[in-house]
Amino acid sequence: MSDLVDTAAGLAADSPVALLRRQREAFVRYTQGSHDVLITPADPGGLSLIERAAAALRVAAIGRDNALTAHYRALLRALGADPDALDAPDVPPRLAAILRHVTLIATAPGTVTPANLDALRIAGAGPRDIVAIAQIVAFYQVRLVAGMRALAADLHA
Repeated sequence: MSDLVDTAAGLAADSPVALLRRQREAFVRYTQGSHDVLITPADPGGLSLIERAAAALRVAAIGRDNALTAHYRALLRALGADPDALDAPDVPPRLAAILRHVTLIATAPGTVTPANLDALRIAGAGPRDIVAIAQIVAFYQVRLVAGMRALAADLHA
């Protein structure tokens, strides 16, 4: 059973690190489950699948993770969105507000103010949407993948 973390970290199913992860199957299941619930839920509520994938792409790009960035770019394309257009001047105002907020909380979380949350509300994000945005940023996937890669490299050194 391969999951996004194994794939992004470049772990073969029979690699020592992948096998180590599977010693705690719940860890693997819940990590992938967190991705699925946050990024591709059956009912995305007020935060669209495109907005969720765009937020995840922004976090992966900030984390400079090429594999996760490629994953979320492909997901956006599959959803009918152009990942290259996220920074275009004509990006919809709501998505622009979401991406500004994602960038802020991913790079300087201690600087978030009520005014930043008001900007999301003005753009049309409800309380649950704002929580979901924060959860996507807080999702430790980039750090976990980096750790798995480092562990695998250390085992091969």
